[in-house]
Amino acid sequence: MGSPKAKNRFLNACIVDTNRSDLRKTSSALAKHVTEGQPAHTVSSKEHAIAFLRHTPINIIIVDLECIGGAAELAEIVAAAPRAVMIAVSAKGSVSTAMNAMRNGAHEFLIKPYTSEMLMEKLEAHLDLFRSSATPSSLPTAPAPTRIGASCKEQKAAVQFEGFIGSSKRMQSVYAQISRMATSSAPAFITGESGTGKELCAQALRAQSARKAGPFVAINCGAIPANLMESEIFGHARGAFTGADEARAGAAELADGGTLFLDEIGEMELCLQSKLLRFLQTGTIQRVGEHKTRSLDLRVICATNRDPKTEIAAGRFREDLFYRLHVLPIRLPALRERREDIPTLALSFLKTYCAEETRRFQRFSSSAEALLLQHNWPGNVRELENVIRQLVVMNDGIEVSEAMLSPLLCEQNVPILSEIAFGPADLPPSMGRSIEPLWFQEKQIIETTLETFDGNIALAAAALEISPSTIYRKKQSWAERANG
Repeated sequence: MGSPKAKNRFLNACIVDTNRSDLRKTSSALAKHVTEGQPAHTVSSKEHAIAFLRHTPINIIIVDLECIGGAAELAEIVAAAPRAVMIAVSAKGSVSTAMNAMRNGAHEFLIKPYTSEMLMEKLEAHLDLFRSSATPSSLPTAPAPTRIGASCKEQKAAVQFEGFIGSSKRMQSVYAQISRMATSSAPAFITGESGTGKELCAQALRAQSARKAGPFVAINCGAIPANLMESEIFGHARGAFTGADEARAGAAELADGGTLFLDEIGEMELCLQSKLLRFLQTGTIQRVGEHKTRSLDLRVICATNRDPKTEIAAGRFREDLFYRLHVLPIRLPALRERREDIPTLALSFLKTYCAEETRRFQRFSSSAEALLLQHNWPGNVRELENVIRQLVVMNDGIEVSEAMLSPLLCEQNVPILSEIAFGPADLPPSMGRSIEPLWFQEKQIIETTLETFDGNIALAAAALEISPSTIYRKKQSWAERANG
């Protein structure tokens, strides 16, 4: 592998580790390949790292998880240096360790012992972020985090794209993908957690395309009962079923000449998946209860918060349909994967809701900003927006303080499920406690979680790690039980 050092001037690195041998090896590798001979800064604890990073601009952080007390402690280090590239390392390598490290802000994960080549391979993917801004006159500083409260011109520079807000490397990659894919009429397949902006991505694809003047029709495949889904998408003839008093065009016909967005495609019943596959193959549809064939010209964009490969393996999603739809894939990053965008997003929401609620807020305090950066945001951008809106409604002032923000972030923590289903005073089965049916226990858990989030289904679903459409379906089934 060629040395990238000629292109990597003006980069500072910090290593958090207690093993002197590992410190020397890692520091030597960084000095040779990355920092132009400058030794890396070294600290031996999480507390020292946080204190150091708050006052020293750093581009690259290598953190030993055992040294700081585990992956959960990474969030505080991320908050101290939100723009730095962080690589977590551990002698106890496992999939769960790597996943926890990434969830808490690490960009990459390495198992000890590792070679300098392995370290450079992980870093190489992120160094372009700094190369583009490094010039001979640059100071040896890391890219400055966006200060919450910066000027409008600073905030708007390279942070907005077709409704998206964010200038992180991950979002710049998404914007580039959208721009390239928009010119095609091939199906696009968007994946990402709830609250990451999948419908916004679909609208951006349409806005950048030649079909932007055509209709954009969105349909949530999980929010509509299975027995009505076919007519919702393909339409129906008069008298096709009970209640079909007149002929009706479906979403596909309404989107003719434009874009059809199928949200939560993973929730679609298998029988309907085969009909969707036929439409994609032939470009024609038949309304329910009608033999006439209709030709349509539209682009199909679909989205899911599930892992399509897992759904295929479980037999819940047709493999042939997946490959027909998965022509142009886009993955939207979770908010915790682009923490550097949190300040810009928070300020944008603050300005929006201050104007709506006639409040005076102009900025966030440093401690409030740290709280925003430390939070894991399981509900992603939607959760952040909800928190800022609550904050604006319930408070007023010039600066958002930690005291205003902290209670709202604490409220996002959902009670442990066992505490929801079974209170501490409940008796164990052996002492006569009756066992409730599974559906009733599910109902209690979901309803309690919804109460925790003031009825916000998206946030409740994110906290329970299920799809919002699952909650809609459960609520419908409970209503059907109640009616008889």
